[in-house]
Amino acid sequence: MTEIVQVDAAHMGDFIKLPGRLAADDPAWVEPLWFERKQFLSPKHNRVYDHAEVRLWLAVDNGKAVGRISAQVDHLASPGPSGEKIGFFGLIAAEDTETLAALLRTAEEWLASQGVGLARGPFSLSINQTSGLLVEGFDTPPFVMMDHHAPWLGPAIETTGYAPAQDLVTYLMPTRDPLPEGPRRFVNRDWPGLVMRSLDMSRYQDEIRTVTSIFNDAWSDNWGFISLTEAEIDAMASELKPILDRDLVKIAEIDGEPAAFIVLLPNVNEAIADLGGRLVPFGWAKLLWRLKVTGVRTGRVPLMGVRRKFADTTIGKILPMKLIYAIEDRVHARRIDEIELSWILADNTSVRRVIESLGGRLSKTYRIYEKPLA
Repeated sequence: MTEIVQVDAAHMGDFIKLPGRLAADDPAWVEPLWFERKQFLSPKHNRVYDHAEVRLWLAVDNGKAVGRISAQVDHLASPGPSGEKIGFFGLIAAEDTETLAALLRTAEEWLASQGVGLARGPFSLSINQTSGLLVEGFDTPPFVMMDHHAPWLGPAIETTGYAPAQDLVTYLMPTRDPLPEGPRRFVNRDWPGLVMRSLDMSRYQDEIRTVTSIFNDAWSDNWGFISLTEAEIDAMASELKPILDRDLVKIAEIDGEPAAFIVLLPNVNEAIADLGGRLVPFGWAKLLWRLKVTGVRTGRVPLMGVRRKFADTTIGKILPMKLIYAIEDRVHARRIDEIELSWILADNTSVRRVIESLGGRLSKTYRIYEKPLA
């Protein structure tokens, strides 16, 4: 008989490794680094724990882990559409539909005990970390900081009373050849007061705060948005520094004011795909060699934004396209053949049109579900 147990230190290894074991026959699965996942789930390292109550559960059948889930009450989250308190679930994996249903019930019961009226997810652990359940695009591996799920999970979640609340889409853009010339001529016009520059590594901490200040402002009206805290910004700066290329981060200034930015990260998933989650004995060396010497051929744009005061101006409307063109030379220099722009709200038609005009093609869809709790 399956038992649902709250995760403690003794269960953490099973909790971390379970999704990979369940996906052992899935060629698109990329095993995350176990060391990184352990840090991610540690309140000492993951600053989401500063403002969220988090619970982890493992489904165990005859001593064998067969499912997992998290539940979160984030004190920075805005109320739901009817003013109800929103709670979240995430880190979801299960061997079968019965186990999945039992895990969701466990998470819902705990959320309800915390006064939550609407359960929403998956978020692992926050909308600013890994969001959504994969519902389209199962045949290719996920990019860095994106997730991969079995095709049956979405329909199974809906049978437990959850309804789709929002779709998040990803685009793949080929970068081996030059970007289209038509838009290039437009964005390369002389725009008075506009300066595009790379990240200044000598002022790294201040630069990351500039980028996240724009991000918090630009995304503040978006569905489900939760602002990044100072502690999260500092942690993100530390985590990203080893892999950031200053010329793949661009900041647009208008009359000296930081107005927009773009960040492109090397696709670390490409570099770790054959490490099986392990960094010892030779994983560290392979990872560093691939990131620093041979390079990876794919990248991801996880962060891009335009400050709201500029968003509806003529210059503000061209900034997303201009930012993409601004990183083109460095992308070619690093021999990056393809980038993923992700994620984008499915109803964000203006950004989607920009990406499609530059040759981007829809590649994956992730879905957020929600369910009212009695």
